[in-house]
Amino acid sequence: MSNILIIDDDDQLRKSFNKLLIEEGYRCKCAASGEAGLKIIREAVPDLVILDMRLPGMNGFETFQAIHEMEPKLPVIIMTAFGTTETAIEATKMGAFDYVLKPFDIPEILVVIKQALEASRFMRSPVDVDPVLQGSVRDAIIGRSKAMQEVYKAIGRVSETEATVLIRGESGTGKELVARAIYQHSRRADRPFLVINCVAIPENLLESELFGYEKGAFTGATHRRIGKIEQANNGTVFLDEIGDMPLSIQAKILRLLQEKSIERLGGRSTIPVNVRIIAATNRDLESAIAHGRFREDLYYRLKVVSIFLPPLKDRVEDIPALTDFFLARYSQEAKVENPGITKKAKAFLAANLWRGNVRELGNTIQKALIFNRGAAICKEDISQAIQENSSCDFINFEKGEEAMRQWVRKILASPSGEKRFEDCMERFANIIISEALNYTGGNRSQAAKLLGLSRPTLHSKIEKFGLEFTTSVKEDIT
Repeated sequence: MSNILIIDDDDQLRKSFNKLLIEEGYRCKCAASGEAGLKIIREAVPDLVILDMRLPGMNGFETFQAIHEMEPKLPVIIMTAFGTTETAIEATKMGAFDYVLKPFDIPEILVVIKQALEASRFMRSPVDVDPVLQGSVRDAIIGRSKAMQEVYKAIGRVSETEATVLIRGESGTGKELVARAIYQHSRRADRPFLVINCVAIPENLLESELFGYEKGAFTGATHRRIGKIEQANNGTVFLDEIGDMPLSIQAKILRLLQEKSIERLGGRSTIPVNVRIIAATNRDLESAIAHGRFREDLYYRLKVVSIFLPPLKDRVEDIPALTDFFLARYSQEAKVENPGITKKAKAFLAANLWRGNVRELGNTIQKALIFNRGAAICKEDISQAIQENSSCDFINFEKGEEAMRQWVRKILASPSGEKRFEDCMERFANIIISEALNYTGGNRSQAAKLLGLSRPTLHSKIEKFGLEFTTSVKEDIT
């Protein structure tokens, strides 16, 4: 559970914000002044600070400077009114994670908070490279196979350099972990590390997210926005899934690598930036170049050093160690005793074809552990978990989608439809949440895990939609 510090002198806003974040599953502390906030940070460093610009005594900018000097990797989100936007922009240039304008939109700030906490984890959670497993459950790159030994050597050789790195491999092989390991062993380890997923951000927003924009650059651009590249100045930027980046933005990344400068969207000034680029892809870039989907000049700029992560099927000998690691990790996270695993179960794991690689293996171990009853995990537990994982492949998706579309068309054609969208979402939420609760025997904590929600968020959705279930929903007793 992440710890968030709110620094704001507005009692009402501070209390309501604190309540909202607790409902979302976060732990919170509050301070009414910069001085009080700094005292809390000295006692116990949080995972994120949300800071108002207008404070009594030490103002927000001075407080940010003090925080940044104490804990340069601690993400700070700044809350600001239009009158202090320029100050917030200056703080962002100095390393603040982002700023939001008051009055803020709750869903929007929750997204920014999630991104900031993810950045905090990336920067501050160490990645062990080939550790000796003695109860350690930190993020780790596991494996003693010959292929993985080559990966470790490459990480060691490239970390201390300023070279651009291209990490290649199938989905689920651990490309993000390798990028973080390179960063954490580099000379820039005390500077920002920002991750941009080139697939997760819509194409029309990716350019402004990377490079920022000037006031008036487009409709709705009411103030200047600093992009992630500029924000990470003197640090490292990890461009994940770069093989899916649009050609127009590829050209700007090429310019960044060649000239060490950028231009904000709608701007005319050239802005010098000093960032190290680490990129990753699961795409066949050579084929993409041949079909005109990826720039050849950018390809050669990126692959100054290229690291290939082998699929799990090519390093089967690493599966036992990975299994032990995941069992230790997920047992600790679930606060249960590690039940161990039988030799037959390990042999069965080694014989399976892991299309989702290490990620799929980890998910399988976690699912087997959730429904384990305390005895050592056996072959049957693993077999069931694998079958349940594969059931999510939507083999009959087209048929199911057509049935849903027919139902939606009937709703749209109905005479009364002021709240059609809300009614549809309520029905879908009812089905998804009730099925998750039925699947877990009414255990809300397990249902929240299956849905990828925090337990407070699940509770709030049940209350929001007024959901009622045919089965008796049991409260967790642990």
